[in-house]
Amino acid sequence: MADARRCLTSLAVLAGLVLSLPGAARADGWTGLFDVPARQAALKTRELASVRAACLAIPAKSAWRRLAPIPALQPTEGYGSDNSAEDFSWAVMVLSGRALGGDEKARRQLAELMLAWAEADAFEATPEAYDPYYALKRQLLPLAVAFQVLSPTLTDEEAKTLRDWIDPLVRRIDARFDGDVDLNNHRTLADSVLMVWGSIVGDEALFEKGVGRFRETLAETRADGTLPLEARRGARALWYQRQTLASLTVIAEAARGHGLDLYAQASPDGRKSFATLLSALLNGLDAPLLATVYSAENHIPGPEKDYLKPDLGFMETRGHGRHYMAFTEAAARGGSELAFGRLDALVDSRLAGQRPLIDEFVGGNATCFWGQPR
Repeated sequence: MADARRCLTSLAVLAGLVLSLPGAARADGWTGLFDVPARQAALKTRELASVRAACLAIPAKSAWRRLAPIPALQPTEGYGSDNSAEDFSWAVMVLSGRALGGDEKARRQLAELMLAWAEADAFEATPEAYDPYYALKRQLLPLAVAFQVLSPTLTDEEAKTLRDWIDPLVRRIDARFDGDVDLNNHRTLADSVLMVWGSIVGDEALFEKGVGRFRETLAETRADGTLPLEARRGARALWYQRQTLASLTVIAEAARGHGLDLYAQASPDGRKSFATLLSALLNGLDAPLLATVYSAENHIPGPEKDYLKPDLGFMETRGHGRHYMAFTEAAARGGSELAFGRLDALVDSRLAGQRPLIDEFVGGNATCFWGQPR
């Protein structure tokens, strides 16, 4: 009996080591942003018929086959970043949602499009500067998710071609620029991309970038849920609070696949969590005057210079049909605290009618990835 116990103990230890290896399958989760096989199976059920319809709601365009690869994303003058690849990003996000929803033609078109850009080394010549790198980050999360969706049907050669293209681009955005962009929503976006890609390819060091950023953000959050570097942004204070929440949602969802519940993670003082940050956004939406406590600093406010006129454009569909509140499809089911219930009510009352919610900050068609019937 003692020998049997020792044998079982050794097997348990060995199993633990295997599950901790980069790229190892996890019995209780998945790799990447969400469980692709499980979601594909769920979307075939009658219960999720309306959600599957959201996966297929945006038609694929044959013109996307002729999108010319872009060698580099460039710095821009003034506020904003290079949007020359927006058509490509939109095509990737629409096609990956359609592929997840079972559209075989879209899956083939997505693979062909990405392989063409990979073979042309698209984005490889992007100069190392915070502005073009920000634009690059916005391209990479949809590409990582599309790769994850395509992976089961790619040949080994195709998978290698795409991995060899995406991987060095992802690792480049880990650059530091000795400024606020190393600490604010730019960095949170970068770490969300690094984490998702690290999970897909089995790089635990990249994966931990996201976990570390999530915890650091909680530590930096004020007691009222505002973020010092975002709340000062004048008319766009709530805009950037939401943007940080979107990237934190991506991090939390990738963590779920590894058995980590970051939605329930508390700051070192035990007083702040994702729900605290979420409450600050929702409070600001309910009573915009609350945001002026810090937004009066008017630091790089964006197009609107009057901090008393908060920019709430993120509540509506923007260019190419994208929606900055797409993260709510996942975050609304993140926990049991009041903030999550408030967010769920907001989705019902103001966002569900705008489905599908698609955005590069969450990697694509969030309704398709996480949405439930409403």
